[in-house]
Amino acid sequence: MNPLPAESDMHPLPEEMIVSAETHIRDILSLAIMYTPQHTAIVISDADCPLAVALTQAYQRALPTATFIDFNAVSHADIFNLFATLAPGDLVVLIQSTSFRLKDFRIRVELFERSLKVIEHPHLSRMRGPERNFYIDSLAYDPTYFRGVGHALKKMIDGAKHAVIDSGGEQLIFGSGLENAKLNIGDYTGMKNIGGQFPIGEVFTEAQDLEAVNGRVRIFAFADITFSINIPDRPLTLIVNKGRVIDVLDSTPEFDQVLEKIRADEDEVWLRELGFGMNRAFSPTRVVSDVGTYERMCGIHLSLGAKHGVYKKNNFKRGTTWHHVDVFAATELVYLDDQIIFEKGAWQV
Repeated sequence: MNPLPAESDMHPLPEEMIVSAETHIRDILSLAIMYTPQHTAIVISDADCPLAVALTQAYQRALPTATFIDFNAVSHADIFNLFATLAPGDLVVLIQSTSFRLKDFRIRVELFERSLKVIEHPHLSRMRGPERNFYIDSLAYDPTYFRGVGHALKKMIDGAKHAVIDSGGEQLIFGSGLENAKLNIGDYTGMKNIGGQFPIGEVFTEAQDLEAVNGRVRIFAFADITFSINIPDRPLTLIVNKGRVIDVLDSTPEFDQVLEKIRADEDEVWLRELGFGMNRAFSPTRVVSDVGTYERMCGIHLSLGAKHGVYKKNNFKRGTTWHHVDVFAATELVYLDDQIIFEKGAWQV
């Protein structure tokens, strides 16, 4: 759990931040979601943290004809009844200080099943102080960058025979081809579901043969057991053999807790996801506490644990995979085959 915020941390966000958020939201609506006023829009929000309040104000300006609902002021039955009035292609925006749930389901899953467009902003209370500025910056939608770089990365990933992550002299080698990459770039062409969690900016894959991943990788941040970003005083070095983390140099008690939890449930610590983050609002020096937000950071993130529902592997059976823990590489260079595609903190494609 997050500690209670200081009183000064509950002050409203300044007007210029709301104006910036409104600008970005208008671009998301028109360029990514392709929303038009002919469709109904509903915004469900709470007022439990300043960032949620500011985003709600920004949406009120960007969607003046939308219906706005206070999640804490209505029953779950009322919300379901409201969803029942919507038609395919209508829009629902979820602005959440934590994460809204109805019954046993995440609302986004329920909405996609109804063929509705969704924009979800979860865990906003985890962003505090300057992190709120970073979050609003991360909502900027540049279709030329996200779609151009995103599709170029996917094409190269899908055709690569191997990959190398250089994290300052240490190399993690993916000795097999990579799974067909998935895109989270605000381009929903041909996709069943339109929308998802914002901010966006990621292309992800994993090794076709997980045991072909070997070497070392330095990580500067990781998700701790509270699902918050933890940045140790110095990078940790993961030693990977046949797709498993077998040792850690310069570990910390907090990271040891992560490994112990994975091993307790899964025996071994597998390395699975290879994520190519694209959001330039986040970097090793521009960090937000929420892991699900920060994983869009421009650079490489990896996942520890056997859980990765997007890619099915024969050696993992349903009900035996429990953990997916993001860790962030101190990335200096990324190679696909022999071509450098990431250098000096930016994608070179």
